[in-house]
Amino acid sequence: MRVWLLVYGVLYVVMEMVGHSLAVVGWAQITTLDVATALTDAFLVVAICAAVGLAGQMGLRRWRRIQAQRPHVGPVDARWDDEPIEVTAWRPTPEEMADPPTPPPPAQGTYGGHPYTFAGRRWPTGPGRQL
Repeated sequence: MRVWLLVYGVLYVVMEMVGHSLAVVGWAQITTLDVATALTDAFLVVAICAAVGLAGQMGLRRWRRIQAQRPHVGPVDARWDDEPIEVTAWRPTPEEMADPPTPPPPAQGTYGGHPYTFAGRRWPTGPGRQL
């Protein structure tokens, strides 16, 4: 597509959007703020459309580059093989399962006192000020 045709089309759309926005306000009550708002809205739409088009073009280029780097795979030779697959068992042998190892004795803690004591005193149970 020719660049001049694209520029003409964009300017035409911008002018139509500005004209529509000003016509909604009413031609007799147009202020400078209305014109600025109409121009800002029109150029925002153009910028968003340009960003979407550019993102699509960049994504398409990247996809084509990835497709060009991917090696071409020829037709796959799929033959059906009915032979069993050999698998190594992960389970222990029956001899190992017959005599289970004895578990180690539970570890004894180093603290043998009451768990809710502090400096030899228990926490108070009655009402009072506790932090």
